[in-house]
Amino acid sequence: MAMWIQAQQLQGDALHQMQALYGQHFPIEVRHYLAQWIESQPWDSVDLDNPGEEAKAKRLLDNLVAELQKKAQVQGGEDGFLLKIKLGHLASQFKSTYDRCPFELVRCIKHILQSEQRLVQEATNASSGGGGQAMDTLSQRHQQINQAFEELRLATQETENELRKLQHSQEYFIIQYQENLRIQAQLSSLSSVPPAERTQREAALQSKRATVEAWLAREASTLQKYRLDLADQHQKTLGLLRKQQTLILDEELIQWKRRQQLAGNGGPHEGGLDVLQSWCEKLADLIWQNRQQIRRCEHLTQQLPLPGSIEELLTKLNADITDIISALVTSTFIIEKQPPQVLKTQTKFAATVRLLVGGKLNVHMNPPQVKAVIVSEQQAKALLKNESTHR
Repeated sequence: MAMWIQAQQLQGDALHQMQALYGQHFPIEVRHYLAQWIESQPWDSVDLDNPGEEAKAKRLLDNLVAELQKKAQVQGGEDGFLLKIKLGHLASQFKSTYDRCPFELVRCIKHILQSEQRLVQEATNASSGGGGQAMDTLSQRHQQINQAFEELRLATQETENELRKLQHSQEYFIIQYQENLRIQAQLSSLSSVPPAERTQREAALQSKRATVEAWLAREASTLQKYRLDLADQHQKTLGLLRKQQTLILDEELIQWKRRQQLAGNGGPHEGGLDVLQSWCEKLADLIWQNRQQIRRCEHLTQQLPLPGSIEELLTKLNADITDIISALVTSTFIIEKQPPQVLKTQTKFAATVRLLVGGKLNVHMNPPQVKAVIVSEQQAKALLKNESTHR
């Protein structure tokens, strides 16, 4: 409980980083209402690399679900009604999400608690005057990245809203198009109607058809403009995503790898990956949302083809965002703990790999299967040469 109280007192960039730890995978409400219970559980005692400890992780999951249900049951009164429903829903959500992979819950909570502890410690050090100019520069860089994420979030939300408007407009267009077909069918059936009645009804139907067809012509142009405008917005968002990805992968992650190399040669410790992971997961989530939006645009275009070049634009957008997410996944698969720089013959060693976007992309796709192969220095050089040749 003490850690959560301190975490709630964080300010500025540290507070944003703390809030970024939470999401659908672990809602912040669970952390708040079960703070004391969460901090008292032996999460660190679970060895995530030992399949035999899955039963221990499963017990922790079952206990967490039980605590949520218990917390929901004690809520009373008018103010507690919605909270009771919310906590009950979260209990069911945790059960369905983590029942088959309890290790993921333990990994998630360990990551959150370690990150909170680091943020609180950094804030404490900064307040005591230990930060200095380097800390200010780091804070400014982090603030720049977080501001860019907010800009991306707003842009993605805006295109989502525009996409929904486009979908509703297209649905109404299809209804009116079907109405026009119905009018044409009625006109065709007038041959069996007596001449006097036919003339009167035909005039009314012709007038109605002219009105509907004029509306369809105008609306078709409007829909095509909506589609082009939305594609242009997605193109701008992709530019922002590329810029943010370059900043995180080509600057922040490369700096971490450099510090890791120095640490292997006796330099200072390279620092944690938690902030980088939270950024990479945010990036993955935003890329995936935009990718889904572009695919929905393609579906709408296929559902109602209209003259124009929108199909080519969407095909290019889809290819571009696929390249972006591919680059993110391949660049964020890293060696977190390197083996010693010098190894004796017949000596065992350990290394730890980490996928910095795993927490988000695992929601949308199957987790990657990793196979490790030991190669000689000569083989490694040959692989790098072959890779550069195929670029």
